Amino acid sequence: MEQTTIQRQHQNCKERPDCGKELNAIRDAIYVIGGKWRLPIIVTLRGGHTRFNDIQKTVGISAKVLSTELKSLELNGIVKRKVQHDSNTIEYELTDYSRTLHDVLESLGSWGTQHKEKIRKEMRNGI
Repeated sequence: MEQTTIQRQHQNCKERPDCGKELNAIRDAIYVIGGKWRLPIIVTLRGGHTRFNDIQKTVGISAKVLSTELKSLELNGIVKRKVQHDSNTIEYELTDYSRTLHDVLESLGSWGTQHKEKIRKEMRNGI
């Protein structure tokens, strides 16, 4: 008898041949976008090109940490640094490649909203 998708999902990881591959892929993704600051920076830049100080104010991050995070995101092809030569202004913007994160960001936002509502409901009901 063939197992259903739900049954396969609930199998122990060692019993699923694709589990190691899946874990490695998730680790790779978390390496690029994980941490306290990277997703908030990415979401801030979804509105278009933005100056360093504006990102810093919006996210609420120190200049040193923001600089480090932007460099990492740039190295991974998520963010690009744009120098306006006429005014010596530096702006950051998302790359075309970063659009591949759209569904991930939408799903995370949706899950975050659902989770917050669940916790509030449980607190109201004393669960």
